[in-house]
Amino acid sequence: MPLYISQHTLACLTRQGAEELTRRLQGAKTVKTRRVLVNMQEGKMLVEFEALSREELEQWLASEKIHFDWLLRIEFESADGALRAVS
Repeated sequence: MPLYISQHTLACLTRQGAEELTRRLQGAKTVKTRRVLVNMQEGKMLVEFEALSREELEQWLASEKIHFDWLLRIEFESADGALRAVS
């Protein structure tokens, strides 16, 4: 399944708010949240998703009212010093 990374700005969100948002992301049914990375000092969050398509992921984020700054499909990742295709 295609892999995506998104960046989100967390305006005035507390740690408890970030934890609740993480639970919402991980509770998704139509997309899969693989990992959530948060920097509270800078108010930024990166999320790694699996989704059938960018459109499906964008629709799910919109339905959950989760704004994103950018969304990037990952085509390659490193493995033992070499790039390999991500399905």
